[in-house]
Amino acid sequence: MDSKTFKIDAIGCNGCVATIKNELLALNGVKMVDGSVADKMITVNYEAPVTVDVIVKTLVEIEYPPVEA
Repeated sequence: MDSKTFKIDAIGCNGCVATIKNELLALNGVKMVDGSVADKMITVNYEAPVTVDVIVKTLVEIEYPPVEA
């Protein structure tokens, strides 16, 4: 299993984190999503068939685009 942390400036409250969790957990292969409002970060544990590109695309579609590092 792989893990990736994303910085998302659009996170403003626990509702934002909950929305992100619900959307990403619906993807086949996403196993865990943990988020922090204070840090504006989410960590995603995932495995095939999902990829980082699919996760990023989903975040952009739901209007929580990750900040490019």
